[in-house]
Amino acid sequence: MNTSDPSDVTLHPNPADAADAADATKAGIVHIGIGAFHRAHQAVYTDAAMAAKGGNWGIIGVSLRSTDIVDALNAQNGTFTLIERHPDGPKARKITSISHAIAAARDIAPVLGALADPAIRIVTITVTEKAYGIDRVSGTVQTEHPAVKHDLANPDTPCGLLGLLVAGLKRRKDAGVRAYTVVSCDNLPSNGRLLRAGVIDFAKHLDPDLAIWITDNVSFPETMVDRITPAATAATRSDAKHLTGLDDPAAIETEPFSQWVIEDAFSDGRPAWEEGGAILVADVEPYERMKLRMLNGSHSLIAYMGQLGGYRYVRDAMASDAFSRLVTLHMENAAATMPPLAGIDFSDY
Repeated sequence: MNTSDPSDVTLHPNPADAADAADATKAGIVHIGIGAFHRAHQAVYTDAAMAAKGGNWGIIGVSLRSTDIVDALNAQNGTFTLIERHPDGPKARKITSISHAIAAARDIAPVLGALADPAIRIVTITVTEKAYGIDRVSGTVQTEHPAVKHDLANPDTPCGLLGLLVAGLKRRKDAGVRAYTVVSCDNLPSNGRLLRAGVIDFAKHLDPDLAIWITDNVSFPETMVDRITPAATAATRSDAKHLTGLDDPAAIETEPFSQWVIEDAFSDGRPAWEEGGAILVADVEPYERMKLRMLNGSHSLIAYMGQLGGYRYVRDAMASDAFSRLVTLHMENAAATMPPLAGIDFSDY
């Protein structure tokens, strides 16, 4: 929904409506790393999925460090404004897929409680590469990584990604509860395989039987994500107020384009993310190759040739007809090396 009508973007329910609003978004997903990218990406796809097909797929957002965004979201029952920057001007959209948020830095207990809850069937992740603590070559944990080191020594009070995932899975194993599917949404090649290797290796350090259970029961689908989402600024919040008539400290802004390619390998169901435009496939790797050759290759071309051409900003280089034609030629040549991909029109891409 794109709107500039404040009546359609009510972010602050009356206290009497708060319980009903929270109950309406029953959680089936825990998301670790509830920053701007998640709220402009996975939360939007989940919002569309529930609007189209229903289901108890609300998101419990976990912030590993920040408390400000947790407080801002909870004050609005998880609702926030998404501003899309279109050529004809910004458009505001209300996102309601987040049930509530938890600050892990304040208290890890509610995070572990959520991970152990049988209602939670998926854990999604956007924490950036540094937070993984996994060697990308060997797939083993970096035992000197601060969070990994802490969590191996204190497995019942973890503070890092691997420690949280393994602690949650241990609680489910001990309680006889089905494992959740773990979905990395970070911009890493083979992100599912990398995370699977790291989680299993971390578990081996603590409990070999748990590592075997994870190996046999937990699915780690591969994903590819794309959406430019800059950090929110005062201008973001000002535009949100202009478009909606409301103050929203959790407002974010992003580009209209969004892409999510997901390996359809879930152990206990999933939202109808395809309703929001996600592409569900058996193999994500060809899509990663497309992005690497066409998009990342274009980024490199713009950076190197733009520097040689004396341009300071990408926008300035792309405003040049000759430069724009060069980038288009590169993308056409790169597309010619790719096989047909379901859901992709190379000309549009």
